Amino acid sequence: MAPKYKLTYFNLRARGELSRLVLAAGGVPFEDYRIERPAWAELKPNTPMGQMPLLEVDGQVVCQSGAIARYLARETGLGGKSSWEEAQVDMFVCGVDDLITEFCDAFFAPDEATKEERTKALGPYVTKFLGNYEKLSGSEGHLVGSSLTYADLAFFVGMHDVLKHSAGALEKYPKLAKVVESVKDNKGVAAYIAERPESDI
Repeated sequence: MAPKYKLTYFNLRARGELSRLVLAAGGVPFEDYRIERPAWAELKPNTPMGQMPLLEVDGQVVCQSGAIARYLARETGLGGKSSWEEAQVDMFVCGVDDLITEFCDAFFAPDEATKEERTKALGPYVTKFLGNYEKLSGSEGHLVGSSLTYADLAFFVGMHDVLKHSAGALEKYPKLAKVVESVKDNKGVAAYIAERPESDI
C-alpha cells in the first residue's frame, strides 16, 4: 500500500511550496493542510521542533523544509540519478533557499524603512544569482542532467515573485527560461498550480 502524505504549513508558498511541487510533479496524492496563524499557537507545542512545514507519512512526522524536500525528492525519483547529480541538485536547491531567505527578510521586515532598504538590495542579489545559475545550468531545460529534478522545481519556486513583477526577467538567461518552461510543462505541476490558493509569498 502506498504511503499517505500530509504536508502542514501556513497558506503561503515560502518554505512549503517546494515540497508541494515535488509531490505534485511526482504524481503523488497528498493532503495539503494549510493553517492560519491563530491555529499555529495551538499546534506548535505538539511539533518536533516547534517549526513548520511538517510532513506526516503514515503517522510519522518530520520537520525542516530542506529535509522534507530531499526526502520527497528521493521517494519520487527527483533527487538526481547519481551521487554527483544529487550533490549538484542540492547545491542549486540550497542557493534558491538563500534567495527565498532574502525575499522573506524583505517581506517580513520590522518597519517600512528596513523593508525599503532590503527590497532595494534584492535587485543586485537577484542579478548575481541568475548569472551564476545560467552559467552552471544544463542546456536541455534542466539545471542538472536531462530530466526534471527538484532543483528545477526549487528554481521555479524562487522565481515566482521575480517573474510576477517582471515577466521578462529571464530574457537574458535562455537556459533558465527553458527550466521554467520545463516545470510548467509537467502535468502534475500544472494541475496543482491551477488549483492552489493565492498567497502573498
